[in-house]
Amino acid sequence: MNETLLVVGYGSLLSGHGLLTVRRNGKSRLVALDAFPISIRNARRGLAKPTQHGRYLAMDLEPVDSCAPILARAAQAPQPGEIGALGLVFERRWAQRLALREEYDPSRFLELIALADRAGIELGAFLLDIAQRVEFDLLAYRTELARLLGYTSPGYIFHPLPLDDGRVAIVAIGSGFNGSGDPAVPSRRMMAGIDRLMTLEEALKTDRLEVDAAGQLGYFLECILGGAHGLFVGDLVCGLNGSMDSLANLLACAIADEQRHFLAATALSAARYRQIFGTAALSGIQSLFELAGIRCPE
Repeated sequence: MNETLLVVGYGSLLSGHGLLTVRRNGKSRLVALDAFPISIRNARRGLAKPTQHGRYLAMDLEPVDSCAPILARAAQAPQPGEIGALGLVFERRWAQRLALREEYDPSRFLELIALADRAGIELGAFLLDIAQRVEFDLLAYRTELARLLGYTSPGYIFHPLPLDDGRVAIVAIGSGFNGSGDPAVPSRRMMAGIDRLMTLEEALKTDRLEVDAAGQLGYFLECILGGAHGLFVGDLVCGLNGSMDSLANLLACAIADEQRHFLAATALSAARYRQIFGTAALSGIQSLFELAGIRCPE
């Protein structure tokens, strides 16, 4: 039933550099069968989860209205209040590597997929049934999933993300500050005392943990490089000031290889890429491209 997995990326999975982990010499690289733009609503993102891949904070996703589900639609241009993301279709054989990247036990992730197989439904729909039973309360969802598997993760936990066209993707959301679903397993956010999403500049200045500035900037670049493909990432740079020059310099160095990496990581032909993806003019960070000396096509 689950020979492919539909995954939504909203952080480092937005770019070819991030998918192939170019910055980390290919460690945790992922290669998809297909990719398409997605717009997410009732959600905000920011830096919050201490990563296992270095000394910096990774992206996390939270609902704006905690009583309502996070939803998405396959769309190139977001509407007001939506954020850009990337739909990725992976062959099942990438499941273990995907779990490892998200700090989720690979054997438990395979067990979760097997449960969906036995239920005769896709993984996203299987998880959506759990989320609907607890009325989309994130802690209650994590608790129910932990009860079902006898396991939860301190890192990321897979959640359902319904699309308007009826498909249900999975998305990795950080094990919450208010609980992982198991009192015996404190989340990374809880252990670091990070109770809110941060901007880049807030993360660089935080005293909650020792942040490697180069690693934090490099990770953040992987996220905003999604803007090169027309994915809206303007929410990530909104309000930034002191970091813009550093980001622009990194962007100028990475942009020449980004499309090549993106096509390699998504199995897209150049023709299909041009058909379904936009340009940086849709990204919301045109000013950063201009600061980097990169022409932003209309």
